[in-house]
Amino acid sequence: MMADQLPLPLPARAALGREDYFIGKANALAVALLDNWPRWPSGKMILVGPAGAGKTHLAHVWAQDCGARIVAAADLAVADIPALADAPVCVEDVPRIAAQAGAEEALFHLHNLALAQGQPLLMTAAMPPRLWGLALPDLRSRMEGTQTATLPQPDDDLLAAVLVKLFADRQAVPAPDVIPYLVRHMPRSFATARQVVSALDAEGLARKRPLSRALAREILTGLQGED
Repeated sequence: MMADQLPLPLPARAALGREDYFIGKANALAVALLDNWPRWPSGKMILVGPAGAGKTHLAHVWAQDCGARIVAAADLAVADIPALADAPVCVEDVPRIAAQAGAEEALFHLHNLALAQGQPLLMTAAMPPRLWGLALPDLRSRMEGTQTATLPQPDDDLLAAVLVKLFADRQAVPAPDVIPYLVRHMPRSFATARQVVSALDAEGLARKRPLSRALAREILTGLQGED
């Protein structure tokens, strides 16, 4: 009996260009709000969406459009805030700095400097600002007063497009009936889409099996059994 093949530890490479982002009914409004960045109220916007919704992808698209720099919120405490505020800037995953005094103060100063200098500020989060748990009252009030663009969980068309992209990022080629089958049977969430594609790719490599509908059924059954 042939031993299972160990999958090579090669990370998926996410394509982050505008042409790689599918725009459908579910996410069209959020994309339109980001594209309208020269007219954002007060020059700022918060992009909200669940894990895997494409916040980082859209942040990179936006950064390419306006020449912005992207910084993780967790890095703000040691960042050169005046330098960041000299150009458009995106701060990713803001809730991660909740109750971290240095990082919250850094974001507060970046917010004020960027807006004072007329530089657009984009921030991303998995939840609306009222749920971030920020400790600095002035920062909390400014975040809660910022317009949000929300990426909802996917409809069928968007889920299919996300699955296509996730397979392509891994250079994996499923059988033609796999994606329609997954769209019909899997939970509607970006996080589940990532989990399913990762499991399918790993199993296909380990067992030297094609990415077939039968394997997809096994993966979904296994994931449902873990719940």
